[in-house]
Amino acid sequence: MSPYDCDNRGMDAIDDAILRELTTDARLPFRELGVRVGLSANAAAARVRRMQDDGTIRGFTVVTSQRPFRGGPGRAGAAAPADPGRAGAAAPVGQRGGGEPGADGGPAAGGGHGWAALEVFIEVRLAPETTNDDFTAALTRPPGFPQVLDAVHVTGSYDYLLHATVADPPALDQLVRRLKRDAGAAQTFTRLALRGAAG
Repeated sequence: MSPYDCDNRGMDAIDDAILRELTTDARLPFRELGVRVGLSANAAAARVRRMQDDGTIRGFTVVTSQRPFRGGPGRAGAAAPADPGRAGAAAPVGQRGGGEPGADGGPAAGGGHGWAALEVFIEVRLAPETTNDDFTAALTRPPGFPQVLDAVHVTGSYDYLLHATVADPPALDQLVRRLKRDAGAAQTFTRLALRGAAG
C-alpha cells in the first residue's frame, strides 16, 4: 500500500499496524493478523472491514504472469487462463471494494507494496459503425494490444469481454483510451480482479 491509497480519518495505532502487516502480506489470515497486532481474529477482521467500508483500504488485486494476446478460433483471442496459484504481490486499487477473505480467512490474495500489476476484465460495447471483424482485427493488427490476454464475444448489453493485465491505473486508462480510439469501442466497463476463486 502506498500513502496515496489511505484515508486516515479516525485511524489509531492498531489500524496503522494492520495496514503495515497487510502491506507486507495481504493474504495474511485474520488469526495471524490479530496475533501480530494484539487482537483476536474477529476483532482484526472487523477492523479490516471497517477500513474497507470507510475507504481507507480501497481494495486488493492479484498479479499474474503476463501472457500476450493470441487470436484463436471461436473467440477474438485465446490465451491460457490466469493461474490463481501464481498470484504475486497485491496492491490497493484506486477505488473502494474488494477484500473478500483470502486463503485461511485472510483479507485478500497476494501481498506487496506500491502499485503492482493489475488484472482487469473490460466489457466493451462496440460503436455502431464497428463490426466484430473490425474489432478483432484491431486487437491483433500491429502494434496490437499486448495487455489483452483474452477477448471473448459475449451475450448481453456489451459485445466483448477482455481479460488484460496492466502495470498501474495510468496504464489502464491508456488501454481504455486506445480501445476507444483505435479499436472502435464506444463504451467500456472495467472490473479489477481481487483474487482467484481458489483463494
